[in-house]
Amino acid sequence: MTAPRPITILMADDDPEDRMLAFEAFEEARLANHLRFVEDGEELMDYLHCRDRYAGPEAAPRPGLILLDLNMPRKDGREALREIKDDQNLRSIPIVVLTTSRAEEDVLRTYNLGVNSFISKPVTFEGMVDIVRSLSKYWFEIVELPPAA
Repeated sequence: MTAPRPITILMADDDPEDRMLAFEAFEEARLANHLRFVEDGEELMDYLHCRDRYAGPEAAPRPGLILLDLNMPRKDGREALREIKDDQNLRSIPIVVLTTSRAEEDVLRTYNLGVNSFISKPVTFEGMVDIVRSLSKYWFEIVELPPAA
């Protein structure tokens, strides 16, 4: 089996502790993927459209996967998800909701908006490492991702 190709993973999460936990979990899982962070839905859209501080391909390489928190300031994850899935140039990017919400309404609504997976954030570091390893196995070794546009 060939090694998974490294891709850019973009995590949209306003909580600095959750971002650090994810960063450390990716390191612990020894993934070669490039992990980048944005702090809210507005910044996520700027990144995806290469606007402002994300102008240019080096500043904002197209992500192969987006990890999306739902509850963020300025523009929440639900609004950003809708915009991404309504945009013909962005809709093929797989999106995994990674959030503290366990509300059935959020699960149904995000799947109706086109999310690819919904995962509740774990409460332990080991749980986050397990999720990162599972995401890696599934998204980078098992499924065929769409080519970068």
